[in-house]
Amino acid sequence: MTKKYYPIIIVFFVLFVDQSLKIWTKTNFRLGENIFDIGVLRFDFVENPGMAFGLSFGGLLSKYFLGVFRLLAVFFIAKYILQLIRSGAHRGLITLASFIFAGAVGNILDNLFYGLLFDSGTSWNNEIGYWVGYQGVSTFFGGQYAGFLEGCVVDMIHLEFYWPKWTPFGFGGKEVFPPVFNFADACISSSVGLVIVFYKRIVRKEDLSFSIFKKGAK
Repeated sequence: MTKKYYPIIIVFFVLFVDQSLKIWTKTNFRLGENIFDIGVLRFDFVENPGMAFGLSFGGLLSKYFLGVFRLLAVFFIAKYILQLIRSGAHRGLITLASFIFAGAVGNILDNLFYGLLFDSGTSWNNEIGYWVGYQGVSTFFGGQYAGFLEGCVVDMIHLEFYWPKWTPFGFGGKEVFPPVFNFADACISSSVGLVIVFYKRIVRKEDLSFSIFKKGAK
């Protein structure tokens, strides 16, 4: 398979798994419900109005800004991947960049369209100035709970393990990684980690500069 086509397969695979998990979770479980618990792996349904791993800030204005920023980021990542392919970059770097791109698109779809596609979801309440949850199970194509760019990202993966009690600096007995995340988040963070680990093997000097765009444009 050529470098030109396998990134497309990666993107479609990630989006299929990510969106299938999110739609299944949102249409079968209540917000805050524990779906299952297997050792350190839990599935807890939460909705995130902000950034990755449950991080959020501000109200609707901040959400619009974040949505536009995500769209711009996805555009530049896509352009970067195309130039990596044209310039003959390492297959490993192209693969990991494709996973990062797919993960970013997966979360953008929630942000852009979930408010329009589901009849209920976490939404901004102007009266109290805060994001509020909802009761019951959502229906796909059952109405809309928010406008364009106002949808919340669906998270469900929770790795529940704790620092040993003897751990210093106040970490003892506390959860190592409390945020709940989704498959798209996992693709992004793990791919970034692998780029760092294999940096010397897969990243060329020109891959980190604007020269790659000049080279790819020839």
